[in-house]
Amino acid sequence: MDHVVDTYLAAWNAAPAERTALLDAHFSPDLTYTDPLAQVAGRDGLHALVDGVRAQFPGFVFTPVGDVDGHHDRVRFQWGLGPEGAEPVVIGFDVVVLDDEGRIRDVHGFLDRVPA
Repeated sequence: MDHVVDTYLAAWNAAPAERTALLDAHFSPDLTYTDPLAQVAGRDGLHALVDGVRAQFPGFVFTPVGDVDGHHDRVRFQWGLGPEGAEPVVIGFDVVVLDDEGRIRDVHGFLDRVPA
């Protein structure tokens, strides 16, 4: 389950070309992503969303926070977004659902701490 989270966060941290490769290898073509601020479908939709978040928070990185938990085809984990090596400014909680091939098919995101 840690591998799923590592791959997921790597996609959020990657430059566009590397992100495309990660999305193609580890995310289902039928991907859906929903959080309180966004709802997108497909790899291209997630790619564009990540571009927008990275533009809003330049130089910030996503890091795992706490332990990963999962069962069957579901993985839940908390993540942080902030300057590398510093306390996260944003903290969220995601649940991912894997497809039959072990790729990320659905992401259900929640925001626990967001700056004003």
